[in-house]
Amino acid sequence: MLLIVSAAKVQKNNVPNGKKMDFVKWSLFTIFAVHNMRQRKHILLPILFGAILLLAAIGAIFIGAIDIPFKMVWGSFLHRFHVSSDIIVPAFYDTTIWQLRLPRIVMSLLAGASLAVCGCVFQSIFRNPICDPYILGISSGASLGAAVAIILGWDISLFGVTVPALLTALLTLVFIMGIGRFSHHRSTQTLLLTGIALNFFISSIITLLIVVNQQSMQKIYFWTMGSLATVSWGEIGWLIPVMIIAFIFLYYHSKDLDIMQMGIESAKSIGVNTQRTTYVVLIVSSLLIGVVVSFCGVIGFIGLIVPNIIRLLFGSSNRHLFTYSIFFGAFFLLVADTLARTIAAPSELPVGSITALAGAPYFIYLLLKNRPSTRAE
Repeated sequence: MLLIVSAAKVQKNNVPNGKKMDFVKWSLFTIFAVHNMRQRKHILLPILFGAILLLAAIGAIFIGAIDIPFKMVWGSFLHRFHVSSDIIVPAFYDTTIWQLRLPRIVMSLLAGASLAVCGCVFQSIFRNPICDPYILGISSGASLGAAVAIILGWDISLFGVTVPALLTALLTLVFIMGIGRFSHHRSTQTLLLTGIALNFFISSIITLLIVVNQQSMQKIYFWTMGSLATVSWGEIGWLIPVMIIAFIFLYYHSKDLDIMQMGIESAKSIGVNTQRTTYVVLIVSSLLIGVVVSFCGVIGFIGLIVPNIIRLLFGSSNRHLFTYSIFFGAFFLLVADTLARTIAAPSELPVGSITALAGAPYFIYLLLKNRPSTRAE
């Protein structure tokens, strides 16, 4: 828009006085037209992405270890909503659709959106494209609390894993922020290295717990790699309100995060309480991560890949990042989970291994891409 205004000023100086008023009107009309097109784009694109996401979710119902015919899916939906139909749906298909596939499809959408948005927050706060709750160790911290809960047998209740996961996620965040606060080298690289070290440390603790409690070995191992196989409608019912509240809160602070991208001192001069915003936003994001991890296990790299792709396509505005990350993150995890349960059918792969196959090479690419700026810091 600034380019258009500048061009209009240059052209205006070359226009005769009698036509200057008409040229100004034309320039203003062009500026407002471009602005309206941009605004309309950010209204139409979410609708388009939502439609694509809905079609992908519907398609995932048919695909699995056993493919379900369209007639059976259609008949099951009709019966579920008490619409009269001549289609006879076997109990096996009905149970598979409503108790196995639909819960994990819905959870993949919710978890993927949550992880992607939290990745946007961490990258904005630390002003580094390779920051991610998984790489910084927040997800691993939550996994430690959940592993302890599984060993103690608390996983039989809905919140038996969630509460310990939330507590250890927050403790991990406090530890990382403490390292960053009291370290002589308060750089993003210090926090990244701290998070990587924590990942290894927590993984070793979980391995020791598995060795000591071998009866829980398979459950903990599969869970630490990420899995949506055991999710239920009850867990979805708890995640939805937590996710909505967190998204509203983070979206409310998106403008402050945009201002903080200019630098902490610049944001303070404008009136942004940078310390309070940083702590509160990170706490909310870590709580959301803890809830997701407690239900789905550790699923890495979604918060790394998706925000970077969105930033390339739609710019660095956090409002746009949050909006489009919801769709792209949900789609990414939906595809990954569908692959995880179909590639080796009838066996199933941990969904975290699928996301790692895409995320680890991309992480290396970002490290190499940002190497000069890293040295500069």
